Amino acid sequence: MRIAHAPSQLERRPRAVAVGTFDGVHLGHRSVLHAAIDSGLDPTVITFDPHPRIVLGNRVDLITTLERRLELLAEAGVAETLVVAFTPEFMRLDPAGFVSSYLRSIGAEAVAVGGDFRFGHKRAGSVETLSEAGLDVLAVVQVEGVSSTAIRDAVRDADLGAAARMLGRPFELDGTVVAGDQRGGTLGYPTANIAMDPQLVCPRYGIYAGAALGHRAAISIGTNPHYGGTERRIEPFLLDFEGDLYGKRLVVELWQRLRDERVFETEEALIEQIGRDVEATRAALRPV
Repeated sequence: MRIAHAPSQLERRPRAVAVGTFDGVHLGHRSVLHAAIDSGLDPTVITFDPHPRIVLGNRVDLITTLERRLELLAEAGVAETLVVAFTPEFMRLDPAGFVSSYLRSIGAEAVAVGGDFRFGHKRAGSVETLSEAGLDVLAVVQVEGVSSTAIRDAVRDADLGAAARMLGRPFELDGTVVAGDQRGGTLGYPTANIAMDPQLVCPRYGIYAGAALGHRAAISIGTNPHYGGTERRIEPFLLDFEGDLYGKRLVVELWQRLRDERVFETEEALIEQIGRDVEATRAALRPV
């Protein structure tokens, strides 16, 4: 998939453009994307970064990084994506200016958007505005009960099955492996310590089963209370994996919450529990 950051970087040609933030690229978003992809025109996405609500001063726990969002858009079959910088200047653009500068300029003939789509200064533009501008507004099949807000709530509650059903795939943690306490290796279970953007949503503390790099993973999310930790750590142990992950990006699927984190009477008791967590991880089922 080709990625552009200005309309001038895209050739003007007949396009069906799906417009939205698409945080999570969940099943509702995919319905919008499929409308553009199935139109017969060149399927193109216009997405925004940062998230518009963040620019407006609101707290938003993002489901995906921009990098992962673009990967998922490509996997869905999008040919080109225009990432629009959502700045205060862009916010002042009226609906007619958006249609002219970002749709007409790249050759848009059809547009696919969610039912509650609003755009332009003070959200003055709507689906009707697009139709009045002469654009073909494509029919989008509404997916009831699916929203980015509902997914965030499910993830925070560690309801990973519900999150996966709305996403169409398991929820993922996405970050870079950094140096940690290296305590896991001394216990016989070396973990990767993931530094994750604090704006990304994360489930409540506990021990989870999941997968990364084709390996099942037992994942600790929390403060390591047994050792008196205070900062949040995300530490997956990849089963049957050998290799150096430091400095590399790691995307970890979360499948199932296994238990709360807790303090153990002895280190031997902790090691025994980790062993049980590993066996539970081997038996865990990937949510679909």
